[in-house]
Amino acid sequence: MENSRLETKVGMFVLIGLVLLGVLMVQFSKGTSLFRSTYQLKLHTENVGGLKQKSAVMLAGVPVGSIKQIQLSPDGKVVTILLKIYRDYPVYTNATFAIESAGFLGDQFVSITPATNTLAMPDSAKFADGAEVDCQKPFNLQQVARDAGDFIKNIKETADEIKAAVTDLRVQVLNAGTLANFGTSITNLKMFTEQALGAVKNINSIVATNRTQVGLAVSNAVLFSEGLTRLSASAQALLDSNGATISVATKNLAETTETFKKITGDLQAGKGLAGTVLQNPELATNFQVLAANLAVTSSNLNRLGLWGILWSHNPPMYTNTVPANRPRSTTR
Repeated sequence: MENSRLETKVGMFVLIGLVLLGVLMVQFSKGTSLFRSTYQLKLHTENVGGLKQKSAVMLAGVPVGSIKQIQLSPDGKVVTILLKIYRDYPVYTNATFAIESAGFLGDQFVSITPATNTLAMPDSAKFADGAEVDCQKPFNLQQVARDAGDFIKNIKETADEIKAAVTDLRVQVLNAGTLANFGTSITNLKMFTEQALGAVKNINSIVATNRTQVGLAVSNAVLFSEGLTRLSASAQALLDSNGATISVATKNLAETTETFKKITGDLQAGKGLAGTVLQNPELATNFQVLAANLAVTSSNLNRLGLWGILWSHNPPMYTNTVPANRPRSTTR
């Protein structure tokens, strides 16, 4: 009876020891310990890739904790990662969190990158227990491969379009007719260039032959310009010295113009002697008869003289027409 109890106690002791040994092995394999104090941080990201529970947490490449739990939000948009970090390793608020891989295809872990000025940070800038932090999503090799495939497909389509464009260019532009026209244009351009060079040579020869005349023409142009400058200066001086006189003359001319306009208006209105003559038909007719008689008299004086007119038995006849109601005047 006593042997059975002893065997039972030994078995229980061995069992407890094996359980503890297994727990310790598991904890040591993940870099954590049951006897070290820890604090928790909550990371939020869009995708965790292949990250698993018990994965390591690295601070500047040193294991400082492990992943306790990974939770997906009810809407499936956000993943929350619960970290257990030793209190011996504080994390400052300016640190960055990212999910990285050990090697190219190794296990993934959470990497904490501290800022460069961590030593100058105060203790109040450390993350408290239960703080929530944003984490960068991991590098997705498959997504990169899909994007690369799409990119290569787009490159192929672009190459096909370029090939089609080159084919169209050869058919429509680089055909025999276009090339012939292009060759003709080049030939014409060459001929035009040669003609232009010949014209330039001729101009140079003309300038060289008539250098003296050209120089004389330029000198005359310079002298003419200087003369115009002096004339302008003289005119300006004349205007400056006779400004008052010119102003008075201009004023008198304006007054004369006004007077002439007034006289013209009076004539048209029938004012004065001239206006009365112009507006009265009878006086105008008498004035015309008087003018005609004076013309005849002056003609007889020139032809016969004064004595010839006085002693002539045949008085000269007037050629002007006298109105019916007026007697014809005669000169003896």
